[in-house]
Amino acid sequence: MPEFSFDALRRHPDVEADNLFAADASDRLILDEALGALEVEAKAAKAAATTTTKAAATGAKTADGKTADGKTADGKTADVGRVVVIGDSYGALTLGAAAVLDLRSVRVHQDSRAGELALAENARRASDRDLGDRFENLPLGPELLAGARVVLMQLPRSLAELDELAHAIAAWADPEVVVYAGGRLKHMTPAMNEVLERSFGRVTATLARQKSRVLVASEPHPHAEPVAMRREFHAEPAPGLWVCATGGAFAGTKIDIGTRFLLEHLGEMRADARTAVDLGCGTGVLSAYLARARPELTVFATDQSAAAVESARATMAANDVENVEVVRDDALSTLDDGSAELVLLNPPFHQGSTVHAGIALKLFQAAGRVLAPGGELWTVFNSHLSYRAALQRAVGETRQVARNAKFTVMVSTKR
Repeated sequence: MPEFSFDALRRHPDVEADNLFAADASDRLILDEALGALEVEAKAAKAAATTTTKAAATGAKTADGKTADGKTADGKTADVGRVVVIGDSYGALTLGAAAVLDLRSVRVHQDSRAGELALAENARRASDRDLGDRFENLPLGPELLAGARVVLMQLPRSLAELDELAHAIAAWADPEVVVYAGGRLKHMTPAMNEVLERSFGRVTATLARQKSRVLVASEPHPHAEPVAMRREFHAEPAPGLWVCATGGAFAGTKIDIGTRFLLEHLGEMRADARTAVDLGCGTGVLSAYLARARPELTVFATDQSAAAVESARATMAANDVENVEVVRDDALSTLDDGSAELVLLNPPFHQGSTVHAGIALKLFQAAGRVLAPGGELWTVFNSHLSYRAALQRAVGETRQVARNAKFTVMVSTKR
């Protein structure tokens, strides 16, 4: 059985700092609370593997229709595990289960692209053997959850996202599924229990340990259905916009006030730009307004969040916007150096629950790389953050365009 160390986990390529951690006590508690259920699944998987091996030796089929090569009669791979991990920040849950219990075919959904990349790196780093073949990253949907008996989950901060995840599990997982959803006490509320109870007949809470707790949900409602994409029409700014959002999208179907402030300056942005980037596009509000105002532009809307990308694509479709390509990546990793003349950015100022400037600095550097000489980065941020010096280092000459009681808009010109 592989050895495993939580201490060996890293956040890279996400932002790293002394006060930012790749795993915490809630990861350990989730695994401990789910240990009995995980052991059952590990034994079942080994028994199934043994049966398949014997069938292969005789050229026969197993009782569930597998051929000697481990495929079903329709040619599909049959070794789909019954353990699913959702919201694993950097791999603690996935790799802990895979290493300690020798689990294989773990299905994983991570909203963050940086989290996916970190999981892949940690699979090679945190154990005495490469665990990269023990799991598969999948989008939220039936392929992720069909037949799942055990779900390990880090509780999201958003109740709307938790509701979406709970409905999806109840709708698509095995009727016997048990969900172990954990988090830090300071981020948990009684409302989380209530949200889970909308999709499950039984929800209990474990004893707290190291300022963490796990909610255990079972008995999914038999007629549960996935949550539909939400949408809301905003008449202002003119000419109005349908905003679409999944439960995990920042700001939901609203238009946050920083974005509204930046939208006031669309007409001042570089007029001869041919390619523009909405960096950290969220639900796609900036992209949609820019693309409609300037149909000659090719706009790339990028975000590392799977929820944001799904939402932005829906926003473009709802508004018949065709000159926007929505891309999921980490800090413009899919775009070439000097490939854009205009970048728009409303950067986050926190990493998870921790206020930290690192993610903004990373995005400034990404924008500086992708901008062509003379290209412009337009940024809106909370005024107290004082990003001017960082913008000048990463991009070039920076000037203040506007400032109100809360936000500042600056434009930086690439050297």
